[in-house]
Amino acid sequence: MNTLEPLWRPDATRVANANLTAFIARYLPGADYSRVYDWSVAEPAAFWSAMWAFCGIIHHAPPQAVLEHADRMPGAVWFRGATLNFAQNLLRYRDDRTALVFRDETGVRRELSHAQLAAEVGAMTAALRSFGVQPGDRVAGYLPNIPEAIIAMLAAASLGAIWSSCSPDFGARAVLDRLGQIAPRVVFVCDGYHYNGRPQDRRGAVAEILAGLPTVQHVVVVAYGGGRVQQAPVPLHDWQALLAAYAGTAPAFTQLPFDHPLYVLYSSGTTGVPKGIVHGAGGTLLQHRKEHTLHTDLTRDDRLIYFTTTGWMMWNWLASALATGCTLILYDGAPFVTPAMLLDIAAQERVTVFGTSAKYLAAAEKAGLKPAQSHDLSALRTVLSTGSPLAPEGFDYVYRDIKADVLLASISGGTDICGCFIAGNPIGPVYRGQLQARALGMAVRVFDEAGRVLPAGHKGELVCVKPFPSMPVGFWNDPDGSRYRAAYFEKFPGVWCHGDYVELTARGGMIVHGRSDAVLNPGGVRIGTAELYREVERCPDVLEAVAVGHEIDGDVEVVLFVRLAEGQTLDDALRQRLRAAIRANVSPRHVPAHILQVADIPRTISGKIAELAVREAIHGRPVKNLDALANPQAIGQFQGLFGVGEGPARS
Repeated sequence: MNTLEPLWRPDATRVANANLTAFIARYLPGADYSRVYDWSVAEPAAFWSAMWAFCGIIHHAPPQAVLEHADRMPGAVWFRGATLNFAQNLLRYRDDRTALVFRDETGVRRELSHAQLAAEVGAMTAALRSFGVQPGDRVAGYLPNIPEAIIAMLAAASLGAIWSSCSPDFGARAVLDRLGQIAPRVVFVCDGYHYNGRPQDRRGAVAEILAGLPTVQHVVVVAYGGGRVQQAPVPLHDWQALLAAYAGTAPAFTQLPFDHPLYVLYSSGTTGVPKGIVHGAGGTLLQHRKEHTLHTDLTRDDRLIYFTTTGWMMWNWLASALATGCTLILYDGAPFVTPAMLLDIAAQERVTVFGTSAKYLAAAEKAGLKPAQSHDLSALRTVLSTGSPLAPEGFDYVYRDIKADVLLASISGGTDICGCFIAGNPIGPVYRGQLQARALGMAVRVFDEAGRVLPAGHKGELVCVKPFPSMPVGFWNDPDGSRYRAAYFEKFPGVWCHGDYVELTARGGMIVHGRSDAVLNPGGVRIGTAELYREVERCPDVLEAVAVGHEIDGDVEVVLFVRLAEGQTLDDALRQRLRAAIRANVSPRHVPAHILQVADIPRTISGKIAELAVREAIHGRPVKNLDALANPQAIGQFQGLFGVGEGPARS
């Protein structure tokens, strides 16, 4: 395939109608994306002030200064003096157009208009106020991706409380590792949920969670799973009863400083107790408005779905899209409970922006799904992918089997910034295997190990060399900021080091080769794991893989573990085919010293391959926090698999 030619270009009408085109016409007439990007990072105060105005940020007091201490990272101050309320900006529309559509795998469908959403937020805000909730109090959710989760979050934010959520697939200990840090005053819980055709009763987990949270004073129960939470050490309140009791109460919004805490999100926790990452209301709002309006091109006419849970930052990202006035399609359930569940919903709901993960797209391709032939996706105009690098073959699959005329925006960022460093460009082309563009206002560079800027075509560390509004306010329980500084600014002082191993392309796009801490280093040559996975998972017998470095004789050798399709067994012939493909299509340096079959591959609760846990396990070292894994039982296959300086007999 000719990788010099784009897989897709927007037509003239799409370019003319894009929000980004209107933004450029207002602030930098005649510029292309590259020039706008350069301006946005050279003049950050001007750019972010323009975003504030272009998106019409609702505020009470205007900023006295847009950016102060721009040379400090961390330490810059954004929009000093401004006061606003996050929820007020998300509830800016109060009409009868649809705000939320909820679907689940049992066939339930519910709708809420923007007016109905605002009314329910007003009622729940009044309920929280009656509980004594004040600005800075923590309000937590143990809820699926249902409308009640968004309503509860908006009610908390209306009062200036700090929201933090875990999805109900988290076990009790994993929840306590997170929520136990922040001492919540109020918790919203569900009794259960459905997943993959089966009911999941969470009442036992809820009881254990509440017993471990002594600061909780009130519990609000959402009856969703078919059971009922009936006992708690503090007052229990029924969701519907609270809505009825406070019906007719208009939303009221406490006006707060730009950097007032909004969310506590959590690191993966695979190297210890998850870190509580505190995000501010103004920075989150402005970053998301930029990403939704300019990079995703959302308007009131869009219908957006993103397959996520409340335990992943993409849920927070999805919720913020309400500020554009579009319709959110919420789905709770398994993506393949029926072979094409998400695609069925996309067709039935006339979805225009379909958000998913690289893992989902790879699984859909292996399952033989060809929605271009089987589904009416005429409304679809954008596909978003994140969570892990999208392989070049994933790009091929989207344009061949989903839709030819669609913007495929593979995006990358993280919980750390509650946003994107690399994003879509609705007025630019899409090239195979490449993320389109560095996000506006994000001074992204690629550094070598010595902190020198690398030119296009060279792999290195993704860094950001200037401050941006959605940098965390800090870490929870880190009063002197030492853990926060150590996490991002220790490797290159004064520079955000994100931990991704990347490459800038000659066209201004980027390629993500994997996490820096999982990079393989045989013979001193750094190899990104994503490159290896892309080649291995092209084999139809391989469902997924994990590669780690085995320490031996002062060096490392590559060890590849594969999970095969049902009924398949790894034999020498398949090993030989995999090694030959890797040698021919990646490089001899990538060829594994050992290839082994496993029944399952450990993943974090957010669905990412737990490479570091596997690496520790094969060396017989303890895996520090098994509760951070969605399938901790999978680690047992790897524990102590390699003796000191040796590998298994047949590999």
